Amino acid sequence: MTDAVETAERALIAALKEIGDAVERYEAVKELEARLDRSLKGMKADVAKELYVDRSWNQVGKMLGVTGSRAEQISRAAR
Repeated sequence: MTDAVETAERALIAALKEIGDAVERYEAVKELEARLDRSLKGMKADVAKELYVDRSWNQVGKMLGVTGSRAEQISRAAR
């Protein structure tokens, strides 16, 4: 993980910890988790599609540590 990502993670955690009300903090954590899940899923799809430009799905799968068919699913942002 890069320093920038670790710094961003620490900043997000610190911001969440500043929310005084426990229920409000919990809801903020849930919302952030859902947003990050959607965003990261899209980013993973973009990476898979980028790798596929000059490779087979099997090759992409090997690079990502999954099967070729799973790499193709990831490219479609499938679960």
